[in-house]
Amino acid sequence: MKKRDILIVLLLIFVSITNTYADVREDYVPKGGARLMVQIDGNDTVLLAFIHDIYVFPRQKFKNKAQEQFFWRTVRDVKKTLPFAKLVSSEMTQTNIKLAKLNNDKQRKEYLNKFEKEVFKKYEPDLKKMTINQGKMLLKLIDRECDQSSYELIKIYRGNFTAFFWQGVAKVFGTNLKDSYDGSDKDKLTERIILLVEAGQL
Repeated sequence: MKKRDILIVLLLIFVSITNTYADVREDYVPKGGARLMVQIDGNDTVLLAFIHDIYVFPRQKFKNKAQEQFFWRTVRDVKKTLPFAKLVSSEMTQTNIKLAKLNNDKQRKEYLNKFEKEVFKKYEPDLKKMTINQGKMLLKLIDRECDQSSYELIKIYRGNFTAFFWQGVAKVFGTNLKDSYDGSDKDKLTERIILLVEAGQL
């Protein structure tokens, strides 16, 4: 065994032993600060804290007032719709778990009908307050969070005909349920805003 390999093994053993005897507590609150974890190792005390990722982008430059207004409208729309898109993703996961436990298509259809009514009753008032642009943004972000377009989701849960019907309705309002989210190209600005919003930087 090479000396370097032996040193690495000894170092790993030392770290594991040190961590075993380190006392980690969560009861330290610095004056005027937030609650932190504390790791006490012999006479050494280390404060532990989790921080958000910090994103650094080139400074946003606007060619004109209209472009600046568009940027801040996009910020507003992301902040308004992102929580709903994340909610859809979470609800979809829970729904899939529930559907997998049901025995047949009849039970699944009954469950989806009941679930749909409950969701509309709960969220319809908030959705009605959204502008058309916010509705379009919501569809984009649903695709981002679920990795599936709204059209695909409707098709999976409600069938081809229903998806086709709602696609027609969406086109009346100037949008397309089949549009996919592309954070590296056409939705690059939106992706940047989402990252900054999620990190609490915007």
